Amino acid sequence: MSGHSKWKNIAHRKGKQDATRAQLFTRLCRDIYASARRGGGNPDTNYFLKMAIDKAKTASVPSDTINRTLAKALGTLEGVTYEDFMYEGYGAGGVAFLLELSSDNRNRTAAEIRHLFSKQGGSLGESGCVMWMFKRVGELRFAKDSMTLQEDDFTLAILEAGADDYQEQDDEWVVYTSLDLLNAVDQAMREQGLPCQSIGIAYVPTTTTEVTDEEIIDKVETLLFKLEEHDDVQGVYMNAVFAEGTIS
Repeated sequence: MSGHSKWKNIAHRKGKQDATRAQLFTRLCRDIYASARRGGGNPDTNYFLKMAIDKAKTASVPSDTINRTLAKALGTLEGVTYEDFMYEGYGAGGVAFLLELSSDNRNRTAAEIRHLFSKQGGSLGESGCVMWMFKRVGELRFAKDSMTLQEDDFTLAILEAGADDYQEQDDEWVVYTSLDLLNAVDQAMREQGLPCQSIGIAYVPTTTTEVTDEEIIDKVETLLFKLEEHDDVQGVYMNAVFAEGTIS
C-alpha cells in the first residue's frame, strides 16, 4: 500500500498551476463529460453526472459551459459530431504518455497534439506503443478537508472495501480499485460517511521511467500542462517518476 505516492512530487509541481480558475473549470467539465458519456445525460438517473454537475456549480462554473459540455458529450451540438479516441506517445527522456481525447476534427487534433509533443522533445507513437505500460482501473477521489478519519483508519477502510491502492495528490486521496469493484467500494465508503468527490476510470503505470535531469523534467512538465489545457484532451496519463530532491 503506497500511502504517499512516488508521484507526489509531480503533483506538488503542478499544484500551483492546477489552482488557477481556468484549469479548475477544465477539470470539472471533463468530469461532467466523462460521467455523461458513461452513464447518460440525465442527472436524475446518473448519480455520477449529478455529482459532477453539483461540484461544477459549487465552483461557479457558468451554466452555459456546463450545458455545452453536456451537449458535446451527448452529441447534441447542432452540426457537430464528436469522436472519442486515444493517442499514445513519448515525451522527453522516453516518458510514456497516454491520452484520452474527444474531437469534432480528428485531423486537426492530431496535428495540434503532434506539435505539442514535438515542441517538448517528444513524439506521437503508433497504437499500442505505450498502452502495455498502463493498467485500466477504477478511480475514486476523496477531499482531505472533508475527511473524518485519520490516514491509518482511512487506509483500513478502503482495504476492507476492496480497494487495491491509494495515493496522495495535493488536497486529495486518490483510491484505485479493479473496475468490477468500483461501485462496491464507492458504496462501502458512503456507508461510512465518506462520499467521494469524483469517480471514474483511469490508467495507472505498471512500468515507470525515472527522470532526474532538470531539463527533461521541465520538458515533461510543460508537455503535461499543455496537454491538460487542450480542449480536446479528456485525460492525460504518464509514467514519469521524478527523482527525490529534484523539486525546485
